[in-house]
Formats: sequence, C-alpha cells, structure tokens
Amino acid sequence: MNPGLFESFIPVIVLVMGLGYAGVVFGNGTVDGPAQMLLILSGTVASLLGIRLGVKWDVLEERILESLKNVLKPVLILLLIGSLIGVWIWSGIVPSMIVWGLKILKPSFFLVTACVLSSVVSLITGSSWSTAGTVGVALMGIGTTLGVPSGIAAGAIVSGAYFGDKLSPFSETTNLASSIAGTPLFTHIQHMLYTTIPAFCIAIVFLLGPV
Repeated sequence: MNPGLFESFIPVIVLVMGLGYAGVVFGNGTVDGPAQMLLILSGTVASLLGIRLGVKWDVLEERILESLKNVLKPVLILLLIGSLIGVWIWSGIVPSMIVWGLKILKPSFFLVTACVLSSVVSLITGSSWSTAGTVGVALMGIGTTLGVPSGIAAGAIVSGAYFGDKLSPFSETTNLASSIAGTPLFTHIQHMLYTTIPAFCIAIVFLLGPV
C-alpha cells in the first residue's frame, strides 16, 4: 500500500514543527541536542507510518541500514574538516597566508581574488567549511587590514567556497546528493554546471564594482 500525499509529508511536518518549537524554547541551544532528538522522532514517525501501511520491519531495517551506508562517507569527511582547520591554524599556515596575502593582494581586486581563490581551494579540498575555516580566515584578516568591509569580504569568500564545494567530486554534499538520487557523480556535477557557472559569473561582475 502506497502512502498518500498527506501521509508522506507527516514526518516532515513533525520535524518542521518540532524544530520551530525547539527554536522558541531553546534558542541557540537547539543544535546542542534537541534537533538531533527531533530527527530521531521524525524517523520513528516515518517507520510507524510504514508499518501501518503494511511494510514489514525487516524491510524497514534494511532500508535504514542502506541509508546510513549512503551518508557514512559525508559524515566522515565532516569529521575530518575540524582536524584540518585546527592543523592549519596551529602549524602557522593561516598566519603565513595573511602575511603573504598583504604583500601580494591589492584592495581594488581583493574581492574577486578572494572569491576565485576560495573557489579553487574548495574545489580541490571538496569542503566549503574547511575553506572558510582556513583560507577564509586568512582572507578575512587580509581584508580587514586593507580596509575592505568585513561583510562584503565574507560574502566573496563564502560565494567562492560554496561554488567549489558544489562542483567538487570530493564534496560530501555532492556525493550524498548523487548517491541518494542514484545518479552517477559526474553526471550530477555536469547538470549543476548549468546553474552554478552563470551564478558565479554574475557574482564576479558585482564583486568587480567599487567597495
């Protein structure tokens, strides 16, 4: 028996309403625990609906394990990101980037350079988080010293970081999306080019304007 449209949305509705309530009650502390519990609750609701519709528990368990297998690789990548950021900072790589960046970068082209550099690093590493936490920190320091408004500098860095993350074959989110959809990785990346490249070019044009 297949679920109807409303029944299909019940777990999502439970999750969204729960997150809204947790946000009001716990505020910024929602991510420290309540959000994870709500995800478990939403999954439980989905399982109960499946049983109600005649799906056997063995089938549900098999699908749960299959889903966990699909997301394991992105989770491991995320765990390594924090280690990478810490190593770069404590080893002096980020401070060195700031020193050399001040010698090389010019204020007039800083925003474009920051965006392109962030996109290249993110494309190579496959992580917008590690890019923002390493190269991004260095570029923010350089931008502050050059007198570039921090908000605009952060926007340029994040734009480049997400561009590279989205198109990188090493990205955990790109791998997750293609694996869940059952689409070959590079086919998925190829189709994302149609929207990502024009958006990136438009951003570069705006970043060329006066700060």
